[in-house]
Amino acid sequence: MSSRSSVDITPVAGRIGAEISGVRLGGDLEPEVVAEVRAALLRYKVVFLRGQDHLDEGGQVAFARLLGEPTTAHPTVPSLDQNPHILDLDYSHGQKVDRWHTDVTFVDRPPLASVLRAVVVPPAGGDTLWANTVAAYEHLPVELRDLVDRLRAIHTNQFDYARVATSDNPDVARKYAEVFSAVAFETEHPVVRVHPETGERSILLGDFAKRVVGLSAETSAAIIRLIQDHVTQVENTVRWHWAPGDVAIWDNRATQHRVVHDFGDLPRRLHRVTIAGDVPVGVDSRPSTVLTGDASSYSRLAA
Repeated sequence: MSSRSSVDITPVAGRIGAEISGVRLGGDLEPEVVAEVRAALLRYKVVFLRGQDHLDEGGQVAFARLLGEPTTAHPTVPSLDQNPHILDLDYSHGQKVDRWHTDVTFVDRPPLASVLRAVVVPPAGGDTLWANTVAAYEHLPVELRDLVDRLRAIHTNQFDYARVATSDNPDVARKYAEVFSAVAFETEHPVVRVHPETGERSILLGDFAKRVVGLSAETSAAIIRLIQDHVTQVENTVRWHWAPGDVAIWDNRATQHRVVHDFGDLPRRLHRVTIAGDVPVGVDSRPSTVLTGDASSYSRLAA
């Protein structure tokens, strides 16, 4: 079967997100179609494709390879047994991940992009939200842009165990935290990174950002909260209601995302593949710096 029919791209929200139709994802996708998908990704930051029921784990990874080199599933969380590149996001056992974040920013080379495929989803609830961190930067007041251009922040995978204790299911949250933080990673990133393909400036924060370099804990928390509140303003966001077989692809260099955890104990399972990225560079041309941990086995540096 041909991998291409008629490619149609329809914006979903004003500042972020588009739905692509007329494309059947797989490793045999024609180069011209891959180029259109990549262009849409750079423009809209996250793109959605419905009806990709033919994809299995192998097909998902094969498609991801057309965008770049897949990473291993995660620096600390085990992969799906059948495939070392797939992270099995199974929320059927009380695990709750509902905070805004950019994927894997606690290492020095966060993924370029993520490819997420819906396997089992609840009939209602369980949507995912994405925020455009480029638009968020561009809509900051000039005085705040001048400030954040100069800031750097420490990102880590180490859990706040006070938050674990107050979670809906502390036992589940504690077990997950122990796996997630089994190997410590800590990286200093610029708060504003320059996108390596578009040259746009985007805000690099999210839930793994714990403190601003050179500032007190109280001032760091206040600044991070101020900027995060701006990133996640509804005008910068798009919301996707999943159906089985849906695929979302997002530019991890220009977005944050989170789950809407309103589906109770209903099953929700998605498979994610991430694409190796580069080391972020700030407005001052300074790259991110590793403080703790070696991510080379997770992600080779993108060429």
